[in-house]
Amino acid sequence: MNAVTHPWARSAVRGGLVAVGAVALAAAVEAVSYARWRPWCLTWGATGSEAAQAVPGDELLADAGIVSTRAVSVDAPPSSIWPWLVQMGPGRGGAYTYDWAENLMGLGMHSADEILPQYQDLKVGDAQRLGARGPVLRVAELEPERSLVFRSDDGNWVWAFSVVPNGTGSRLISRNRIATADASPLARALNTYVMEPGSLIMERKMLLSIKQRAEDLAKAS
Repeated sequence: MNAVTHPWARSAVRGGLVAVGAVALAAAVEAVSYARWRPWCLTWGATGSEAAQAVPGDELLADAGIVSTRAVSVDAPPSSIWPWLVQMGPGRGGAYTYDWAENLMGLGMHSADEILPQYQDLKVGDAQRLGARGPVLRVAELEPERSLVFRSDDGNWVWAFSVVPNGTGSRLISRNRIATADASPLARALNTYVMEPGSLIMERKMLLSIKQRAEDLAKAS
């Protein structure tokens, strides 16, 4: 007897096929249209000059295959932004993004809403691992209240933060540089069509969360 005989089973199969078709269609639409909005995705919030200019850490991975520069205006001085940056990390101040999403990947992120004094003494050479088998990010460059640069121990990722005074406030700029020279065609496709849009969602939340925390800190000072 045919295993799919009951109406509910046939409906489930049809629903599954519709869902798979919808996902496939969405993926196809993104693949076709992403080239048009990729520049916006990779430079969300940044001005043209910010996206083009060199920042500390660029020299650590000059031939990056993927470069994103995202930024936000903060109505607070650099001194109100810096403490949130130096305490970032798993088991520390978190990443100020969607903790549930980070922790689905086993990163152990718990975003702090307060300054944690025990994590303020960050130094060049300090390291943190992202998850049990993730990359080790090590502080490569640090200029208090100006720039903070992390580099993965395998040399394939550089993540740099720049804090730039801007009138009575600041510009917080985040730049990621990722090596892709040895990536397979499948890995390159996943980087382009999955990782890049996904990173925008997470990094936008992070920048806006740091902005809110820094502005609240400045008001309370």
